[in-house]
Amino acid sequence: MSEGQTSEFTFKGVTILTYEQSLEYLASLGKFGMNFGLARIEKLLAIMQHPERRYKIVHITGTNGKGSTTSMLTAILKAAGIKTAMYTSPHLTDYTERMVVNSQPISHEAFGEVVRYTSDFVAQMVGEGWEHPTEFEVLTAAAFYYFAIAGVEYAIIEAGLGGLLDSTNVVQPEVAVITNVTLEHTDRCGGTVGEIAYHKAGIIKPGAPIVTAALGEALEVIRAKAEEKKSRLYVAGQNFAGEFSGIEGKRQVVTVTVNGHKLRPFAMNLLGHHQVENAALAVMAALILAENEARITSEAIDLGLKTAYWPGRFEFVDGEPPIVIDGAHNPAGAKALRSTLDEFFPGQKVTFVLGILADKDVASICDAMVRPRDQVITVEPLSDRAADPKAVAEKVTSSHVEVGATIADGIRRAITLAGSRGLICIAGSLYLVGTARQFIYSRQNYSVEI
Repeated sequence: MSEGQTSEFTFKGVTILTYEQSLEYLASLGKFGMNFGLARIEKLLAIMQHPERRYKIVHITGTNGKGSTTSMLTAILKAAGIKTAMYTSPHLTDYTERMVVNSQPISHEAFGEVVRYTSDFVAQMVGEGWEHPTEFEVLTAAAFYYFAIAGVEYAIIEAGLGGLLDSTNVVQPEVAVITNVTLEHTDRCGGTVGEIAYHKAGIIKPGAPIVTAALGEALEVIRAKAEEKKSRLYVAGQNFAGEFSGIEGKRQVVTVTVNGHKLRPFAMNLLGHHQVENAALAVMAALILAENEARITSEAIDLGLKTAYWPGRFEFVDGEPPIVIDGAHNPAGAKALRSTLDEFFPGQKVTFVLGILADKDVASICDAMVRPRDQVITVEPLSDRAADPKAVAEKVTSSHVEVGATIADGIRRAITLAGSRGLICIAGSLYLVGTARQFIYSRQNYSVEI
């Protein structure tokens, strides 16, 4: 059946929606909002006969780097010959990006199939008097079901928000990873680093090892939870560490040390010093899994890090001018992005296309990312939470600031301002990055004339 058809068809006796119809169904769930708690998803998975228990799981959360770490660990397991799934959010351009098996996103047809299959059980539980699940809960259950029927051995599951009350927190992981903890989502997870760490530490399960690069107060909260759950704790800078070791072609090299023992240097596809820490987290998690999984070897780690790909994270688009696309959307991410720009393009004036959500610390993001000599075009990301680009422009200390009418107009203007020898960086929100990638990649040989 072609993606454009709207008629229904059957799959294993169940009426299935097309991809477009499944998106309409998911959009209709928006009225249920972000209603945190595990009772609904636990009930839904129970009547679906717990698809999430049919494979092994690694659960990953953190303020920054959880997507990149998820991608690298998934690539390592795939390189080891292990059929591996990956569940992430949000998507950049297409819902199918959220459900991936062995590097392949779910097809539009299969997405419609699993959403409709899940919706039947949603109708059943609502008919029994249960509160209606949210969109994210339905997506999570559908992903767990898809991974089960795909026959995966492992699923690397990224938490949506926080951890403790996140819909993904119904799993029993082999290993849990908390990348780091800084202030974000303070309206939902608490106003201090300690309170946010408490939510993220909620993914720690009895006996499951926990790997983290958290520091200070956040680390102490995680340590206390690990002791409570009798879980082995592996801390970056104490039990393991990653060190930037140079550049090899278009890749950077990381050396990982575990309990004082240096492993072989690994060339990695994802760039930036912050990715060195994420790589160390992925390697440590892989080594823990390797205790019971002989297929995970040093060679698999090497190949996985070389091939890991995570769009919108210091994504380099070669051209005149070159473009860097990055989803940095909080002060820590903005600082990491700026550091990487300075490392790979020292002394280069940057022309930014910047779009930020209103619930973010706009001023701190701008201060961390933009230098006075840079040029900035502010635009509005495609989100109902988008900050007014005029308000963002007022927070920028650059000597040249403009407001773009649309994302496409902002990119066109940036290309003109930068010239063929300049550098463009598009950043501030994943809701901006997705649209920008579509615009740029639809023009294969773009130049200053587009």
